[in-house]
Amino acid sequence: MCDEAMIEKWVRQGLTRRSFGMAAGAAAVTACAPPDGNGASASPAPELQESAIQFASEDGTIDGFFVHPSHGKAPAVLFWPDIGGLREAKRKMARQLAGEGYAVLVANPYYRDAAGEQFADFVDFAAQGGFKKVGPWRARLDATAVMRDAAAAIAWLDSQDAVDVSRGIGTQGYCMTGSFTMWSAAAVPERIKAAASFHGGGLVRPDDPLSPHEMFARMQASALIAIAQNDDAKAPQDKDVLRRAASDAGRSAEIEVYPADHGWCVPDSPSYAPEPAARAWAALLGLYGEAL
Repeated sequence: MCDEAMIEKWVRQGLTRRSFGMAAGAAAVTACAPPDGNGASASPAPELQESAIQFASEDGTIDGFFVHPSHGKAPAVLFWPDIGGLREAKRKMARQLAGEGYAVLVANPYYRDAAGEQFADFVDFAAQGGFKKVGPWRARLDATAVMRDAAAAIAWLDSQDAVDVSRGIGTQGYCMTGSFTMWSAAAVPERIKAAASFHGGGLVRPDDPLSPHEMFARMQASALIAIAQNDDAKAPQDKDVLRRAASDAGRSAEIEVYPADHGWCVPDSPSYAPEPAARAWAALLGLYGEAL
């Protein structure tokens, strides 16, 4: 998973806005575009409506970004950002997903300590000493806290006019929040029907009854777990543990190691890889198309 050594390596290799930021901005749409031969959607995207939002949880006030088609109702998605938190790269990804016909809530995982955007991108994250800054915030995000947050977020989504409550809800997460998708699906199994983790960290935690892989037995969602090749190299047994846990629970799960490094799906990550990102995006749309 994303760690301090990885960020430091990026910095040593010349992670700057001049060398990276412009490419990341151009990549944002590509990262989110489903391939159809031309890299574009098969049908015109709907007009979208977006807003900054907040709502109450047991632990405070969750803030985030909500985007959805301007007309009609759509199945909802709870989108958990990566360690960099709520920022423009994630808003762009949410807009692209909303353009496919979903009502997307990007929740700020750090709301207990800091509202709104804390880092503009990974360049800013590195410049601010991001790991040291978010360390205390991350420490509060254990399984039970995330499950409370997910329950509050799903209740909020179900209260929105833009959400089709007759359809199931999806959830997706990146980096540290890959685990959040599993906890979310276990927290609200009657509503969350699809869970997707992209280069997620900490999915297998031995001897922990709340390990994300143990959540297969508690959720009703189909799963997509896309593993980075360098994460797999560090813990090659995890994919087998995940597959076995899904099979034992009778859950549908696509678990695959992608030929790309941690962060490959995120447009402002130095590890962003367009082709594997597009393939992961297509797999996500396939999951949501079948399950929601």
